[in-house]
Amino acid sequence: MTEPADHPLVTAVKPLVDAMGAELLGPEQAQPDDVVLAWEGEDVIAVRLPQLSESLDHILATMERRHGMPLAALDRRTKQSVVRALEARGAFSVRHGVETVAGALGVSRFTVYNYLNREIAPKGE
Repeated sequence: MTEPADHPLVTAVKPLVDAMGAELLGPEQAQPDDVVLAWEGEDVIAVRLPQLSESLDHILATMERRHGMPLAALDRRTKQSVVRALEARGAFSVRHGVETVAGALGVSRFTVYNYLNREIAPKGE
């Protein structure tokens, strides 16, 4: 058998696993909440999904890397676009999501709510 790290299934799913902040494990290490991936009927790898709060931290870190600077250093318009992107990814359904995002952006919770409300306000208001 091919070593799991070199297996084509692992190669194919690794970018997705990394983007989610998940962890790859051997199938023998899988716990009940892990997702075991099989190739041609043989278990190859297990994926341990992160806790939702860890996912938000991972998403924020990814956005910082994408912008090339701490999110708090972004201009107002860019911060608003970050909030829109985070809302689309469900960041505000996570407990303390608004507080976490506000801290990362260097703004108050009130400001994050304003950014969110600005998005749902009808055009022309």
